[in-house]
Amino acid sequence: MTTSLRTTVQELTPSLIETLRGVFWQNIYATKAIKQTLKLHSDWVDSKRAIFSETLYDLVRWWRPLWYIIDKEPSADEEDLQTLITFYLFSKKGDISALQKKKGFNAPLLFQRIQTTKNSRALRESVPDWLDAQGEKELGTRWDSVLASLNKTPELIIRVNTLKITAKDLLVILQKEGVDAEPIDGHTDALRMKEKVNVFKLSSFSAGFFEVQDAASQLVSRILNPQPGMRIIDACAGEGSKTLHLAALLKNKGKIIAMDTQAWRLQELRKRAAKAGADTIDTRLITSSKVYKRIKETADRLLLDVPCSGLGTLRRNPDIKWKLTAEDLERLRNIQQDLLEKYCTLLKHQGTMVYSVCSILPTEGETQIQRFLTTHHGFHLLEEKRTWPDTDDTDGFYIALLQRIS
Repeated sequence: MTTSLRTTVQELTPSLIETLRGVFWQNIYATKAIKQTLKLHSDWVDSKRAIFSETLYDLVRWWRPLWYIIDKEPSADEEDLQTLITFYLFSKKGDISALQKKKGFNAPLLFQRIQTTKNSRALRESVPDWLDAQGEKELGTRWDSVLASLNKTPELIIRVNTLKITAKDLLVILQKEGVDAEPIDGHTDALRMKEKVNVFKLSSFSAGFFEVQDAASQLVSRILNPQPGMRIIDACAGEGSKTLHLAALLKNKGKIIAMDTQAWRLQELRKRAAKAGADTIDTRLITSSKVYKRIKETADRLLLDVPCSGLGTLRRNPDIKWKLTAEDLERLRNIQQDLLEKYCTLLKHQGTMVYSVCSILPTEGETQIQRFLTTHHGFHLLEEKRTWPDTDDTDGFYIALLQRIS
């Protein structure tokens, strides 16, 4: 960490403290908390905004060992959070011994506690004990590698909106905007940003030429393989990242019914669809079972991107590991089973459906599909795919393609 960078972080400390309080004591998701803070400081230059975001995510990511090493319990107290950030700055620089000169720091004790963290995976990789135990139970020796990779800073991936532009033409436009990007093998619509950039300020983003979407997430719609003229149901559409990709794959020929239980999500989807030029999407708010029972056996393709732990996205959303509980995980598994049971009836005979979760846990993926197939003999598994952060350098996803055969 350079002197100028360290100085900037010190200047940002009051804002970092307030935002950390929002994330950990007001239960605000980090992405939202960061947006709120940046909105309050529109005068910050892009580089300062980037440093703020990266530092906040880093503090959230390494929350557990940071508090352990400074020998304090997590606290919203300003002095304690100031101590935490100061230690983070010196550890980032790799100069812990220099803290000996600062009041309140015992460098020998810090070094001792740093060594202790190396002997505990949960401490070293900064996760709750219950999650570390769950990961090992489900993934065995693979858990070490996956967990370490989930603490890495993710690359910025965008999805080309082929309703408006080709990947080749977008690369040219991005180059003119001073942005260096490159295609990704095996991901037709994906481009990787080769440098840090605020893509949301680009004219090409404002024009609807692309969306920010991880390469693994883009695979979901690809594997569903919608064809122009088909009727698609996206039963858990949310704010519509995958819905918009489906519309592009349909080439705006056909119909997509995008459903969700939250009106604000569908409102956001409609805004994004208008910007993307996707005019085949019909949004429907699920207020009762009547909404989906009316469209029973009408879908050529069905997407079930169900609510899940989100553990496959910890690189982008590190606060999930502090907000999720074992009870939450069990509740989500029950929801996943329930949605599979309810929505599989929307599929036509011989139609195909995708079940997907952004989780690295088999109990949210493979186990759910095995259980479903055991009790639903009219469905056949055509394909299963997993993406891993440690080997694929993507978010962790499970995707199953099934066909209704009777």
